[in-house]
Amino acid sequence: ESFCFTALPAVGSRSSKTFKPKKNIPEGSHQYELLKHAEATLGSGNLRMAVMLPDGEDLNEWVAVNTVDFFNQINMLYGTITDFCTEENCPLMSAGPKYEYHWADGTNIKKPIKCSAPKYIDYLMTWVQDQLDDETLFPSKIGVPFPKNFMSVAKTILKRLFRVYAHIYHQHFDSVIQLQEEAHLNTSFKHFIFFVQEFNLIDRKELAPLQELIEKLTSKDR
Repeated sequence: ESFCFTALPAVGSRSSKTFKPKKNIPEGSHQYELLKHAEATLGSGNLRMAVMLPDGEDLNEWVAVNTVDFFNQINMLYGTITDFCTEENCPLMSAGPKYEYHWADGTNIKKPIKCSAPKYIDYLMTWVQDQLDDETLFPSKIGVPFPKNFMSVAKTILKRLFRVYAHIYHQHFDSVIQLQEEAHLNTSFKHFIFFVQEFNLIDRKELAPLQELIEKLTSKDR
C-alpha cells in the first residue's frame, strides 16, 4: 500500500463543501499570524519542524490555533464523503471491526448512546464547534487568558476529531481514492499525528485503530 501526499493549500484557497461552517480566525489577530506561520512552515515539507512551538509563543495559543485548523480540515475532508457516510452504509460509528464509538458529551447526553456514524459525527462536530465558539475556552481577543482547563478540553477535542479520521480511513477509504482525495487526507492526518505526538495530546490507546498507519506515516521522519 503506498501513500501519496500533497501540500495543503493556503487558508481559504479551497472551495469545496464543508460539513459544518468553517471556523475563521480573525485576520490581523495574533492567532491569524500564528496560523500563517504554521502554513509557511508546513510548506517547507518538514512536518516535525512545522508542529514545534515557535520561539517565544504561548503553548495554549499554539494548540488553540492548530485545533481550529484541524477542525476545519476534518470538516472539509468529511464534507467530501457525506454522500457515502449514510445511516444505511454506516449504522454504527466504527473504525474497523474492533472499534465502535458511542456518543456522550457529558452535558446534553450523559450516558453514551449507540448511533450511526453520520449522527455521531454530527454530534461530535457540533460539540467541537460549540467549544471553539466559546470565548471563555478559546479566547480570540489579545490579552484574554486561556482557562486553567484549556489543555484538557483541547485534548478531548483532538481525541474526538481523531475518531473522524479513523472512521474515514477504515470505512470510506475507497471513496476517498475514487474522489482522488487520498493525498489530501494523508497529509492532513500526518500533520495531525505529528502535532499530537509533539505535545503528547492523545493517549496511545486512543490511537490504536490507526496504529499501523501511524507507524507507516511517521517511520520515514524519525
